[in-house]
Amino acid sequence: MIYFRDVSKIYDNGSVALDHVTVHIEKGEFVFVVGASGAGKSTFIKLLSHEELPSSGTVVVNGIEVNRIAKDRVPYLRRKMGIVFQDFRLLPNKTAAENVAFAMEVIETPRKVIKERVHNVLDLVNLVGKADALPQNLSGGEQQRIAIARAIVNRPLMLIADEPTGNLDPDTSRGIMDLFTKINHMGTTVLMVTHDKQMVDMMNKRVIEIVDGRIVRDEQKGAYGDED
Repeated sequence: MIYFRDVSKIYDNGSVALDHVTVHIEKGEFVFVVGASGAGKSTFIKLLSHEELPSSGTVVVNGIEVNRIAKDRVPYLRRKMGIVFQDFRLLPNKTAAENVAFAMEVIETPRKVIKERVHNVLDLVNLVGKADALPQNLSGGEQQRIAIARAIVNRPLMLIADEPTGNLDPDTSRGIMDLFTKINHMGTTVLMVTHDKQMVDMMNKRVIEIVDGRIVRDEQKGAYGDED
């Protein structure tokens, strides 16, 4: 599903974000990527979506060599990914349902399919009753659930979550993690960047730790490790 082979990323200012990283993530895995701020975690996920390109090495996602893909094929690569951010990034003037639908409208999905699938994913995240609510009238946890619904409505093979519980209280975070687990059990690969030690320790999933651009730990059923 995801394969980094001897990947390095050096920015124009000389900063080394990733240093000879090799890692393989299978389809259907649930993986946490942890490490201190500036360790290289964000660069790691940006390389998956072609937002950044490696300075050397090879990045493969779902059989596609990302660093060699033609620019006009990048949108098709990204359609196989759903991305969830810490700050939700919902459109403020659109309702919950319209925010989810927008992800399908931009790829010109037929209206009938949009209506059915939006209802289904809102049901999955337990927010059918909030379909007509604007983001400002939703709690932080509800906004994140809508963001997750938007990320999965196009049925991606992989869900990338960048600090998805960073702005949420512990109880709400647990509910969000339960939702990610449910999505993972449906067959979606989940890759989560996080500083949430409590959630990582509770989930007991694979943990990849990055320090100064290098993978220093990769263990199944891992814990967060030492505090940053």
